Amino acid sequence: MNRAQRLAQDAAEAAEVRAYQTDPDVVALRIERVRRQVDWMCWSGIVLGLAFTMTNVQGFASAGTRPGSLPWLAAWVLDPTVSLVLLAILRAEQVTARYQVKTGAWVRRAKWFTLAATYVMNTWTSFAAGEAASIVLHSVPPLVVFVAVEAITDLRDKLTDAVLVAAERRPVQQETGGRRVLFADYLAIAREMWTPDVEITPAWVRRATGCSRGLSPRLARALRAEVAHD
Repeated sequence: MNRAQRLAQDAAEAAEVRAYQTDPDVVALRIERVRRQVDWMCWSGIVLGLAFTMTNVQGFASAGTRPGSLPWLAAWVLDPTVSLVLLAILRAEQVTARYQVKTGAWVRRAKWFTLAATYVMNTWTSFAAGEAASIVLHSVPPLVVFVAVEAITDLRDKLTDAVLVAAERRPVQQETGGRRVLFADYLAIAREMWTPDVEITPAWVRRATGCSRGLSPRLARALRAEVAHD
């Protein structure tokens, strides 16, 4: 076998591997893995940001109260009340964005209102005191949460678009009866092509069936075993 033939076989094998790698089902599985990673990282950042704001909101709500008193303890409930509503909206959008279902205007209004309420309660004391450093410190977490909750919805929508684009670009694959050529199909082709004067080798199997270099040794062994039993 000359170099050109080896390159041709390598090209055929590479094309077969790429056909599976670009298969919409494989692409969709990879995108789902990326989606899980994106969700995990965004959710982690959002939860950590909201946890940071909790102490600031409690301090804002409990101003002038005695530590340990009932009003002081009740102030701890304010931030979770707002955050849970926001998280519920984000959880619902996680599903609607995946299937590209548009939500109503009130969903966005509720999301922005909860974010705005969190920001105001976090920064009110700092603005009242006129402390620039404190304003920046208490502004960053709520703003990061705001940007993240807007970005994650668009990211989920685009990840779904990526799956749909992959489905539209399904590569042309060798098929038998409307399905992919399986090992048994290649073996049946080789069995039909074989004659007693032919030496069964991987190279001959590749020429006879058009299979890949990686598959041809298995086919050759299987065909030799069948011929030996006949």
